[in-house]
Amino acid sequence: MVKAGKTRNRAAAVTMFLLLSGTFAAAPAAIIGHMTPPPPLSDARIATLPPPLQAPWQAYLARSRALAAADKATLAAERKDGALPADPPETHHSASAMPLKRPAAWYASPEARHVADVIVSFQTPAGGWGKNMARNGPLRQRGQNWVATGDSYVGTIDNDATTTELRFLARVQAQVPGADGQAYRAAFQKGIRYLLDAQYPNGGFPQVYPLAGGYHDAITFNDDALLDVAQVLDAVARRDQDYGFVPPALAAQAKDASARVLLLILSTQVVVRGVRTAWGQQVDMLTLAPVGARNFEPVSLASAESAALLEFLMMQPVPSPEVVAAVHAGAGWLRRTALRDIDWTDAASDASPEAGRRRVDRPGAGPIWSRYYEIDDANASTRPIFGDRDRSIHDDVNELSAERRNGYAWYGTRPLDALAAYADWSRRHPLPAATVPH
Repeated sequence: MVKAGKTRNRAAAVTMFLLLSGTFAAAPAAIIGHMTPPPPLSDARIATLPPPLQAPWQAYLARSRALAAADKATLAAERKDGALPADPPETHHSASAMPLKRPAAWYASPEARHVADVIVSFQTPAGGWGKNMARNGPLRQRGQNWVATGDSYVGTIDNDATTTELRFLARVQAQVPGADGQAYRAAFQKGIRYLLDAQYPNGGFPQVYPLAGGYHDAITFNDDALLDVAQVLDAVARRDQDYGFVPPALAAQAKDASARVLLLILSTQVVVRGVRTAWGQQVDMLTLAPVGARNFEPVSLASAESAALLEFLMMQPVPSPEVVAAVHAGAGWLRRTALRDIDWTDAASDASPEAGRRRVDRPGAGPIWSRYYEIDDANASTRPIFGDRDRSIHDDVNELSAERRNGYAWYGTRPLDALAAYADWSRRHPLPAATVPH
């Protein structure tokens, strides 16, 4: 599987829009609702499931609690002598310290070995890693928090965390055979078992594991979190290149987990008016319905995440009829939701720089997509929506507070890549005439 988002020839995709107006009738701006925070996984929620389904979820929740307790107990034991080092520094560009595209020989260098040693030192007892951490700094000290944010995000797949550490360890161990590389191989295998532990019974993954509650318990498509996990599991399952050292039994488990991710993706495509459309940015772990996340991230269909999921599905070497139907339906939704004759400005190009970013009318501009679209039957889920810090949901991005309007990617062109790929893929995988996506 190849990570979604690879740049392709956008010109091919643009031609697909020549017959589409992409223009929606203007209407007065309004607050159209308020975002409701999603519920966490709990004993009470599990008890509402049919009895045959409860046992796997109860076991999952118990395992999560046990691992969380072990993480805390290990830290407490390290601090019995009074050691309380400062939290490690936080960085928002942690992946840059773990480059994955250097020449193979570089991964045997002292510089790469040091990064790998830092990664090993910050692996939590549960087996994962925190996010936004500089892996080229000092090794973790005894008693030091596992992450820069204290006891938050102790293990996560958010912001490329855990999956990047695993990929880097795999690259280094391949250049450090024998006993010298054993610590890297052991940490890698522990990290894969962490991902297997984190996988929900239905194939999804929470954003944070052990579970942290709130929206962190939701299955997360945002920023390709789930897709990154699927790629790592697929590479482990194949045992090729850097992953040939993985024991066959662990590779078999990864293969099963990867197959369950694919089924989960197909199960979470939202149906509107009896037709498959796209995907939410995150979905409830039990109902698989789209849910919100942060206060300004409402329940919706998400264009960028849906484009990434479509690219993932199109990378399947032998797509099933279900995959073919899902791709055709998802691409159709992207075409219907393309916006024309508008632009998303920055402060430098705005007539009122102090106002910051704004949506403006610009004849001939586009196509462009709103990040979020309302899920409803009235207009076939094609109305853009926008969230603010106070959980209000708007139908006009210009009505948001300046802080949120300027601080979030409300529009983008990510679907162009998916539609460019679809133009070729659809010729090789036509939808049978008798097939109606549902």
